[in-house]
Amino acid sequence: MKVLIIGSGGREHALLWALKKSPMLTELYITPGRPAMKNLGILVDINIHNSMDIIQFCKREDIELVIIGPEQPIINGLADDLAAEGINVFAPNQAAAKLEASKSFTKELCKQYGIPTAKYERFIDETLAKNFVKSNRMKFPLVVKANGIAAGKGVIICNTEDEAFSAIDTMLVEKKFGESGEEIIIEEFLVGEEVSFFALIDGLKVATFGYAKDYKRSDENNEGQNTGGMGSYSSPSIISKDMEQKIIQRIIHPTIQALANMGTPYRGILFAGLMICKDGPKLLEYNVRFGDPEAQSILIRLDSNCDLLKLILSVAEGNLDTKKIELSDKSAVCIVVASKGYPGDYKKGEVIKGLDKIEAMPDVLVFHAGTQLDASGNWISDGGRVLNIVAEGNTIEEAKSKAYSALNFLEWPGGFFRYDIGS
Repeated sequence: MKVLIIGSGGREHALLWALKKSPMLTELYITPGRPAMKNLGILVDINIHNSMDIIQFCKREDIELVIIGPEQPIINGLADDLAAEGINVFAPNQAAAKLEASKSFTKELCKQYGIPTAKYERFIDETLAKNFVKSNRMKFPLVVKANGIAAGKGVIICNTEDEAFSAIDTMLVEKKFGESGEEIIIEEFLVGEEVSFFALIDGLKVATFGYAKDYKRSDENNEGQNTGGMGSYSSPSIISKDMEQKIIQRIIHPTIQALANMGTPYRGILFAGLMICKDGPKLLEYNVRFGDPEAQSILIRLDSNCDLLKLILSVAEGNLDTKKIELSDKSAVCIVVASKGYPGDYKKGEVIKGLDKIEAMPDVLVFHAGTQLDASGNWISDGGRVLNIVAEGNTIEEAKSKAYSALNFLEWPGGFFRYDIGS
C-alpha cells in the first residue's frame, strides 16, 4: 500500500516510525517532512494547504491512503477534498473538525447533549467580557481562551481581575491571535488531574487508542508561558479501566452521536483534553488529530503485533475493529528540546551534536520536530520545538531515567528542556 503523510513535526516523524513496521506498506511518502525522515519515507515538496496539488500527486503516484498530521489542513477541509476524489483519508471532514476549530461550537454541543465540561460564557466585545469578570459570577482563578486554534498558546489562566482584563485585551483588542481570538471563552477553572485521551473513531464505533499526560508550560513546576508542549509521558496506570469507561460513556460516545445526528460523522483520531475531577471526567477541549508530543510517547508503546497502518485504514474505510489496539504494559517518556527563547523569539541555524550517541542507546528514540541539515552535513535548529527524546521502560521512573541520561550526550548550548517531565 502506498501512503502519504502530511506534516513535518515530531508527531509525523513518530507516525512514520510506527507505520514503517507494517507488512502492508509498499511506499511511504511525507510532505513536507524533514531531512531526518529520509530513512523512513520519501520526502516530496507539495504545498500542504493546496488540496489540488495534493490530489494531483496522489493520483500520479497511486496513493491509497493519506494521513493528515497537523490541524490546519484538516480545518481547511483537505479531508473533504480528498474523499471527493475517492482517496482514502485518515482525518475528519471540515464540519466535524469544528470540534477543534471552534471552542464555542464544542461548548454549545456539550450543553445540548449534556457532556460534562467547565461552566462558560462567550464574548466578542471586550467591555462585555470585562463587565462579566467584574460581576464575580465566576470566581477566580478563571480561564480566558481564544475561540479558534492558537498552537496550544491561546489559553490564559487568570488569578486576578487585572490578569483577566489583560488576557481579554490580548485577544479582543490587540488581536494577538488574529481571527482565532475574535471570539473568546471565559470559563471556570477546573481542579483535578489533566489527561490527554485518544480514541479511534470510524463514524460510530470507538476504540481507546491510549492516554498520556503532557506539559504545556515552558518551565519546571508548570511555570512560564504556554507552549505547544514541552514533554509527555504515557503509562497504563494513568487512569483506571473504570475511569476509561466513564470517559467513553459520558464524553466520547455522546460527542460522536451528536456529530452523526448532525450528518457529519467523525472518522479519525479524536484527542480529548480532560480534567479528572472529584465528580468525574470533564472535557477541557477537543483536538481532531494526534497530539504532539503525546503521540510520541503513545506510539512507542504499540504492541509489536499491532499494525498501525491496518488500524488507520480500517478507520478511513469505516470498519474499525475495536479489539485490535494493543499497547504494551511499559511506560514511555518524551522530552521536548526547544530553542532558547521559545515560545517567544528564538535563533535558528545553531549546530546540534551528539544525536548519533543518543540514537545508539537501547530503548531510546530521537524524533525531529524542527531540524535541518547545513551545507556541511550538520544538524541545525530550525524551529521552536526542535527535538523529541523518547524512552521506554518498565516504569515511568525507568523511562524518565533513560531519557534524561540520553540528553547528557546532547551538545547544543542554544537548546533547553524541562527537567521534570515524568515527575
